[in-house]
Amino acid sequence: MHHPDEQCFVLEWQGQQARLEYQYQAQSATSQARVDFNHTFVPPEFRGQGLAAQLVQFGLCWAGQQHLQVTASCWYVAKVMRDNAEKAAANQAGSANHHKDLG
Repeated sequence: MHHPDEQCFVLEWQGQQARLEYQYQAQSATSQARVDFNHTFVPPEFRGQGLAAQLVQFGLCWAGQQHLQVTASCWYVAKVMRDNAEKAAANQAGSANHHKDLG
């Protein structure tokens, strides 16, 4: 669930909260609106179950829908963004090779 007033996304899980926190900066005359995803937290007993990854995907999807420039001062968000970029590049390369083979 998105809590814009608190600048965070929250997943409730068995009475606990996993969070993705961000800092929003409105558009100015010289820069595009931006969001910095700066902190993720998952309770220790729920780590390794993909909750943080889900939160990051929600956040990135929201940022894309809002046309925000994204930065990630949180190491985990930066890792997910890097992994997503690598997967997209691999898919593009695979698609190009597939079309080349068909031609």
